[in-house]
Amino acid sequence: MIPRYSLPELAKIWEPENKFNVWLKIEILVCEALAKRREIPASAVVEIKKKAKFDIKRIDEIEKEVKHDVIAFLTCVSENVGEANRYMHLGLTSSDILDTTLAVQLKDSAKLILKELRSFRDAVKEQALLHKDVPTIGRSHGIHAEPLTFGLKLAVWYEETCRNIERLKRAQERIAYGQISGAVGTFSNVDPAVEEYVCKKLGLKPAPISTQIVQRDRHAEFFTTLAIIAGSIDKFATEIRHLQRTEVLEAEEFFSKGQKGSSAMPHKRNPIISEQM
Repeated sequence: MIPRYSLPELAKIWEPENKFNVWLKIEILVCEALAKRREIPASAVVEIKKKAKFDIKRIDEIEKEVKHDVIAFLTCVSENVGEANRYMHLGLTSSDILDTTLAVQLKDSAKLILKELRSFRDAVKEQALLHKDVPTIGRSHGIHAEPLTFGLKLAVWYEETCRNIERLKRAQERIAYGQISGAVGTFSNVDPAVEEYVCKKLGLKPAPISTQIVQRDRHAEFFTTLAIIAGSIDKFATEIRHLQRTEVLEAEEFFSKGQKGSSAMPHKRNPIISEQM
């Protein structure tokens, strides 16, 4: 992610360190579930929890040789765990780890985005009420039409943001599904109870039916929702940018003390936030 445009908390979710932490957490949860079913020794789980760790540089080094990310990860972990490592990844396929981790990351990302959307919604509502009696010109096709209030313009943004929040809540619910079902989703070497245990611990639901992977329509819906939200934000930002044009100047971004608009023209007060959006 580009630091200039990303929330630090959101970027952290997608860092390799966090991804591998979730991978390891899933592997350990599977071991816990197997131990509860007496399919592996409880002592092995204790040993795995005690010794399991990874090194990203070492994973990258192994992956250059094996050309497989999950095998590289498991090999790295096995170098630290020792004998108990033979109880890890039993009955699993790589996508059990990859897709379940992706569900965790997307669910956590949606939580942060929803928080920001609610904050934006509340700020827009406050400004809409503040400017409910401030007259401005309405436009159609970019041309002066009839008068309206600036508060009404903001109220439109508020209502659209409310819809976007509901969309993302639905998409978050739809994406929060994991799987621990084996090579082709048939549970041939792992009991469905293991999947239920792992997903519950991760705040996910088990995919009702899966193959090797969680079906991609879930991801398509999630990212389509993000695209709709991005489209709304682009619309709002473009409107502010147009309203700040010198010959219009009906609205203007906050310009802080010491802020500069141009290295060549000191009079410039550019709508930089809107442009970055």
